Amino acid sequence: MKLTLTTSGLLDSRRLSAWSAERRRAIHAAVAKGMRSGGREVREAARSAMRSAFQVRRASFVASLQAKVFDQKPDRLPALWLGSRIPWLGIHAHGGTVAGRMLIPLLPTRIGPKRFKAVIDGLMRSGNAFFVEKNGRVLLMAENLRENAAQLNRFKRAERQRSGVKRLQRGQEIPIAVLVRRVDLRRRFDFSASVQRALPALARAIERDLGRL
Repeated sequence: MKLTLTTSGLLDSRRLSAWSAERRRAIHAAVAKGMRSGGREVREAARSAMRSAFQVRRASFVASLQAKVFDQKPDRLPALWLGSRIPWLGIHAHGGTVAGRMLIPLLPTRIGPKRFKAVIDGLMRSGNAFFVEKNGRVLLMAENLRENAAQLNRFKRAERQRSGVKRLQRGQEIPIAVLVRRVDLRRRFDFSASVQRALPALARAIERDLGRL
């Protein structure tokens, strides 16, 4: 997504070239400085929208959204970039479909991908993982065995909550995950709107630094 600020006066490209080289360098530096200070406000507005859209406890998730100013080309005005190193964040900003064979854990709360992979690997190594078809769904199951206690703790708790029983029987089959071939994701995070709401603050920061020339 690309958003563009347009204005008249010093930043009008037709008039900018009429200034001396020294004056253009000063304008370039002032715009970059304004973008750095104003960009922090834009970044915080987008982070606030992330906090509202996602129930993620780790502070590093929200902190992954960063703002950076690119101002290395003297013949072009600086540009403000906002983005995250988390690759799957984009699909939550515009929605979409993920296709392929995927296991969705049957838990009421989130489990991290590394932890879930460790659970599946442990069950597979012990031979305690098998698929069954129930009500048109393909489920990955595991037996309630002592040797898999570490992997099954969260799933046993979820099964007790679903069934309303206080204790599961030894050897009882426990659903671990459902196998799906596609997942349709709705838009959860309106990144564009959060950035656009903060653009006036960015424009004011740029104008403030330009006014000091």
